[in-house]
Amino acid sequence: MKNKLILSIFFIFLLAGCVGTSSQGIFGTGVSIALDPRSIGTQIDDNIMQKNLSSRLLLKDKKYLLSINTKVLDGRIFISGKVDDPEEKLQITKMAWETKGVRSVKNNIIIKEEFNFKQSAKDILITSQLRTAMIINKNIKSTNYNIDTYQKKIYVYGIAQDKDEQNEVIKEAKAIIDVERVITSILLVEDLRIQKN
Repeated sequence: MKNKLILSIFFIFLLAGCVGTSSQGIFGTGVSIALDPRSIGTQIDDNIMQKNLSSRLLLKDKKYLLSINTKVLDGRIFISGKVDDPEEKLQITKMAWETKGVRSVKNNIIIKEEFNFKQSAKDILITSQLRTAMIINKNIKSTNYNIDTYQKKIYVYGIAQDKDEQNEVIKEAKAIIDVERVITSILLVEDLRIQKN
């Protein structure tokens, strides 16, 4: 009885401290933590993951403090912002995937550049061709991959079920006409540090 009373008081203080706090991001409006559908444990885990990733980004480069936004919901990382080149975007994506407990990464980072319609159209076509090839290929789970094309260079990042799938993705990317280079950040499921309960 005494333990239940102490536990109840602890949760009341915990929730009372959270009610005034709100989180901005994926939903676009303030969502009170007390009304959050995630369990308190999940909220704490997500908060730790977000702080961890933000700290590592800040250590990598101080400019990311203002140019990159991160949000973690139920182990899913959402990243947005602007970077100078695709290599940076790829590095940030790798850092997100390396965060302990991550379930997925949605990268909406935009690359700063002068707009060139002809080059952009070619890049979009290359991305579409690879996406279509991956959907058609029965040995690839295409939903596990993100593709960016920048000046005829394909950047592929995601998770492969095994080495064979990883090789299939690289083969499909290299088969596309006009591609100058294929840069991949494909993790294998066995390499992930996913914590399953």
